[in-house]
Amino acid sequence: MQDPATALTLPDPLPLDSGAVLSPVTIAYQEYGKRAADGSNVVVIFHALTGDQFAASPHPGTGRPGWWDRMVGPGKPIDTDRLCVICANVIGGCLGSTGPASERPDGTRYAQSFPVVTIHDMVRAFARMLDELGIDRVHAVVGGSMGGMQALAFASDFPDRAERVLVLASAARQSAQNIAFHEVGRQAIMADANWNGGDYYGGAHPDAGLAVARMAAHITYLSEKGLTEKFGRRLQAKGDGKPGEKSFGFDADFQVESYLRYQGSGFTRRFDANSYLYITRAMDYFDLAEEHGGRLADAFAGASARFCIVSFDTDWLYPTAESQHLVRALNAAGAPVSFVELSSPFGHDGFLLETPGLDEVVRGFLT
Repeated sequence: MQDPATALTLPDPLPLDSGAVLSPVTIAYQEYGKRAADGSNVVVIFHALTGDQFAASPHPGTGRPGWWDRMVGPGKPIDTDRLCVICANVIGGCLGSTGPASERPDGTRYAQSFPVVTIHDMVRAFARMLDELGIDRVHAVVGGSMGGMQALAFASDFPDRAERVLVLASAARQSAQNIAFHEVGRQAIMADANWNGGDYYGGAHPDAGLAVARMAAHITYLSEKGLTEKFGRRLQAKGDGKPGEKSFGFDADFQVESYLRYQGSGFTRRFDANSYLYITRAMDYFDLAEEHGGRLADAFAGASARFCIVSFDTDWLYPTAESQHLVRALNAAGAPVSFVELSSPFGHDGFLLETPGLDEVVRGFLT
């Protein structure tokens, strides 16, 4: 899954929250737009769990448009005619940044010997990359879902390095329900006959388990309303175009079954199973308040940024209550914050799709 994208290797080892030290550390990234000499027009985009650095350019493995192509580009809400966007693959990822599929100094793959990483480790690595690029302070950090967690961690860990923080469909902690969903996915991967304790790089990969993990997770990204409108209980059409009929077996009779299987199989062509385990674990460990004696407001005590928090009314993965909890903490810390709940049929995926009002919020906050 490694890709020869623009990459930077950090000059020094990276201490991790676990106590381990990672070295060498390479971070693969993409840059869109022209950077000001002092970096003052830089917008950092942190990607979500299954994202990567190709926010606004074709994916090298699939050829598909960037995962946020509708939002980032010339004249778009994150306007690269005036802003410079930097998006990097997280450490632990599988698209060029150092992760379990990477080679160790001795030439073997890390696999399960890769150290466990946290959201803060990911952000710390990114800050080191900004140092190497000569960027002290950025115009904004932006992130949805896991990317929102990174944006919050960046604002807390480096309070003077961002003027604005935009968080979409995210939370300051991972809930028990979401940890449970992640565990189902991890167990599906590890139950695959090709798992081999994570050391599968020389042979068949645990694609069946990874596909099931993706299918289970993808359900949580959608809404019941959206699934009903898109698929309902409609059966698959026959090859001759005639209306579908029940097979009275376990083929994909329903359209929604076929859709999920497509999502799962496509995912295995661009993602590494070990990376999925490591990144979901990083999300599960995330609890910004825990690191500050249980008081979330203290996490933002030194923050100098303006915040904008956006939730979506059909998002049951990170519901609006999580955003409101975050807003109250920012208010308690005296941080300037705006909040909006947008109405969307897309569930958690609302931040990726054409949700009414989203473009205006993003453009307005970053202007």
